[in-house]
Amino acid sequence: MEQKRKTIYRMNKIKFAFLGILLVLGMGCDTQNPFGPSYDVEGNLARDAKIIEDFLATAEIDSLYRIHDQNGVIIIVQEEGTGAIPGEFRLVYNNYIGRLLDGTMFDTNIEAVAIENDIWDENRIYRIFQFTLGSNDAIQGFNIGFRKLRSGSKAVLIIPSPWGYRDQERDRIPANSVLMFEVDFLGFE
Repeated sequence: MEQKRKTIYRMNKIKFAFLGILLVLGMGCDTQNPFGPSYDVEGNLARDAKIIEDFLATAEIDSLYRIHDQNGVIIIVQEEGTGAIPGEFRLVYNNYIGRLLDGTMFDTNIEAVAIENDIWDENRIYRIFQFTLGSNDAIQGFNIGFRKLRSGSKAVLIIPSPWGYRDQERDRIPANSVLMFEVDFLGFE
């Protein structure tokens, strides 16, 4: 019995020593992320800030005022609403037109605008867009922008790629695109 206990003790010591060696060797190796490279939020925000700055220097967008959010989203208020600013987890209703900074329209929830701009999709139901503020129902740029708007406002949201679709290519949207949305904030619950 004593001999068996000593054998088990020695085997456990060997196992722990072996695991320790593997751990030390593993820490010294440059391991690859099995899901691919990590998305560089800070790097892309810095790159997009320059792109947005250059765009705003020449863009002719009417505005009452502009809000430069700390996250890099620019909220250009064109008409001030008379309603309240929505709180977290409120259901927000709006119409929107999405464009790239070169003016290319890539999306809208307004059927007539989609038809007029040749982006109409017969399989889509065009209706007022609703999302819950603070959820994943919409891109993060909407969550950031609508937190600064009063209900009833019309605005343009300029959204850096980390708060849009990041490095995902979408129909009519290249990877790492800065997005611009004309929004009509209809109300919230």
